[in-house]
Amino acid sequence: MPRLIETASRVTAAGTPPKTIDEYVGRVNTGTDALSVAHMRSPSGWAEPGQTPEFDEYTLVLRGELRVEHTGGELTVPAGSAVHTAPGEWVRYSSPGPEGAEYVAVCLPAFEIGAAHRDD
Repeated sequence: MPRLIETASRVTAAGTPPKTIDEYVGRVNTGTDALSVAHMRSPSGWAEPGQTPEFDEYTLVLRGELRVEHTGGELTVPAGSAVHTAPGEWVRYSSPGPEGAEYVAVCLPAFEIGAAHRDD
């Protein structure tokens, strides 16, 4: 039987200035470890520490643009586009544009802070 997920859980975000993370599916909101689905809103100038995660991350940008730095350079992901980062790949996300960014992130398996392996 289908299960309605009526609300998200607000999750503390890394980086500055602060961004908003609302997790709909994942370890926090539904106790699911298979995957996570979160709605992110990051202000202009937001950046988080680099990370080398153990999970796949698929990110769909809804508004603004997201910058993804990686060992080979960087990508700018505009609204209406998506990006996939693979496990074991170093990446750093930011939203330097004037609009910031609004996006949906899907992680397989579900996001877990210890599995992100963030830079010091």
